[in-house]
Amino acid sequence: MDALFVYAVRSTGIYCRPSCPSRRPRREQVAFFRQPAIAEKAGFRACLRCKPATNGNGAPDEDTRAIAQLCREIEKQITEDPELTLKLADLSDRAGISSHRVHRLFRKMIGITPRQFADTLRLRKLKGRLRRGESVTTALYEAGYGSASRLYEYANAQLGMTPATYRHGGRGMEIVYTIEECPQGKVLVAATDRGVSAVYLGDQDRLLERALHQEYPNANIRKGSGALGPWVRAIVKHLRGGEKDLDLPLDVEATAFQRRVWQELQKIPYGTTKTYTQVAKALGQPTAARAVARACATNPVSIVVPCHRVVRQSGQLAGYRWGLDRKRALIDQEKKSTE
Repeated sequence: MDALFVYAVRSTGIYCRPSCPSRRPRREQVAFFRQPAIAEKAGFRACLRCKPATNGNGAPDEDTRAIAQLCREIEKQITEDPELTLKLADLSDRAGISSHRVHRLFRKMIGITPRQFADTLRLRKLKGRLRRGESVTTALYEAGYGSASRLYEYANAQLGMTPATYRHGGRGMEIVYTIEECPQGKVLVAATDRGVSAVYLGDQDRLLERALHQEYPNANIRKGSGALGPWVRAIVKHLRGGEKDLDLPLDVEATAFQRRVWQELQKIPYGTTKTYTQVAKALGQPTAARAVARACATNPVSIVVPCHRVVRQSGQLAGYRWGLDRKRALIDQEKKSTE
């Protein structure tokens, strides 16, 4: 492993060999580099104890090569399909060694578990996207966080602040919201005077309110009803299967491509589904299935824009911001209402 990469500790500014006997740092403080020269270019200095900039003691052994290959596969997976997670059993099969041994070798050679290694790469991807000015919702799904709640649960520990604060983005809006009971738990509906800006599903008012503030960090947000009433009633009735078509005005931030996708989703008949590839073909971009999936994942007005009606080619359900159980329940409810 020493011949394949080094790790750096942000709090000390020092980089080491994986085999360095020094105390293991906390995982959020670790960065990985393929060569000492790259670590030094990033501003880190060599450890005086393990001397990582000098020649190693020969070729890596079989275990070292296996773990190095698994590290590369985890990195590749997070780059190509961040929604998927390589389980310990998958890593064991690929390396040809037991799950227990994979876990132990990761701890011994890298100082963290395979899951922590993946989380470190995912966090690095998230930070990069937030720094580039992407919305919190877009960044978290692109980095592979399956839901907003998963990121917010660990945000303070991983980022030292909320994702929205880290990003320093968003525009000012006057938003009013209300939360109502519905068959899927609770639904938050938020809107400006121009249209609906958010429709969230969940179980707790606090988490729904937090998600709204994270989505629109610089908006003036207050709780109320007023003009929201007719829109809220229509959405709740729709969730109960009593109103199949929703035609509500929207006020959301989106790229041109996102808007095209969302408009296409609104054409999917109630009680039916389409695949990401079918939606991409309908847009005239048959190879853009993954981009369609991204537009679905970053849709802030679920239900009004029915992203739950899009599934994988195999028929399996893919990531849904409010959980796969709710996605299945929504699809089943619509099919039942049309029978």
